[in-house]
Amino acid sequence: MIEARQIFKSFGKLQVLKGLDLTVEQGEVVSIMGPSGAGKSTFLQILGTIEQADNGMLTIGGTVVNKLSQKALARFRNDHIGFVFQFHHLFPEFTALENICIPAYIGGRSRKNATDQAMHLLKLLNLEQRADHKPAELSGGEQQRVAVARALVNNPKVILADEPSGNLDSNAAVELHRLFFELREQFNQTFVIVTHNPELAGMADRSYTLSDGNWQ
Repeated sequence: MIEARQIFKSFGKLQVLKGLDLTVEQGEVVSIMGPSGAGKSTFLQILGTIEQADNGMLTIGGTVVNKLSQKALARFRNDHIGFVFQFHHLFPEFTALENICIPAYIGGRSRKNATDQAMHLLKLLNLEQRADHKPAELSGGEQQRVAVARALVNNPKVILADEPSGNLDSNAAVELHRLFFELREQFNQTFVIVTHNPELAGMADRSYTLSDGNWQ
């Protein structure tokens, strides 16, 4: 599902990634650990096509994404990649349901289609009773589950998560970790998760450690 080959990235004179290779199969959960500043988030952003590598090739689902135009790349990203971040990044003025629908609207889906899919996900995540609540009315764990639903609304092939439980208490973190694997079993989606949490890393099918721009 994901094939990254010889990924290099520098910011000025600082070389952050030094020729990374990574292959992830469909339905696989892969975790990436490492110290702060090791390049984990930068690598994840490159996998998610948010950041562009200086050199290397990235293929997702058979598409060589670094050959796409910017317009085609934005469309590909919205249709095929879901993102979950440490901070949920929900829009405070919108309800949980409305937040989840946003990627579907960007993708050109009808209001009914987007709403039906969002409600299905809210039910799946035991949040249907919170559909009309705004983020400030939700707990941290509920906000992050809404963010997961938003990542799933377009049925992406790949879910990329950057410290997804880093802002949660231990109980909410455990629930979120279990949720990822339940979703994998139900939808056969591919997950790449950057984490400092050794328990989450240990649950993954494979775990990598990134240090000073290289795998250790």
